[in-house]
Amino acid sequence: MKIGVLDIQGGVEEHVNILKKIENIEVLKVKYPKDLNNIDGLIIPGGESTTISKLMKKYGFIEAIKNFSKNGKSIWGTCAGLILLSNKVDDKDGTLKLIDIDVSRNAFGSQINSFSCNKIVEKISSIPLELIFIRAPIIKNVGENVKVLIRLEDKIVAAKQNNILVTSFHPELTNQTLFHEYFINNFIKAKRS
Repeated sequence: MKIGVLDIQGGVEEHVNILKKIENIEVLKVKYPKDLNNIDGLIIPGGESTTISKLMKKYGFIEAIKNFSKNGKSIWGTCAGLILLSNKVDDKDGTLKLIDIDVSRNAFGSQINSFSCNKIVEKISSIPLELIFIRAPIIKNVGENVKVLIRLEDKIVAAKQNNILVTSFHPELTNQTLFHEYFINNFIKAKRS
């Protein structure tokens, strides 16, 4: 199985390094839209969402990623990736509009307000997982077909809809592979069976 990581800006290497720890997984850095033809699932990493959006438009990724999703392939967006996949961002239209959520960017504050916490996440692990938030967005509203996966106090920080997974935190910055395995097992492998 081959997982792609969108490689135009952001935390690409961190996702690649975690994926390499998982047995029977190949990793491809997705630099061109044609690379989407060679992967089973795509991760859109954290980074600067405005920059990634501009580069996606410039290099023809918008329609290519929408078609990738329409063809039933799974996509996971972390932090900036969540912002890019969302329907609305700060009450404006999102870039890809592949998950029916409204997002508020930098909702936890600026870089100096970054933090981590430990939380048991049902269906992923019975042990607490480290959740790292860096200038993180929150999900303000979800559509009726969106399932909320994780709340931090009253804030929604992870959700899924069909073949799309989004997290406002950065599992790739930990040494844990469990979120990546969850994406592979419950989105990619599950679609095959």
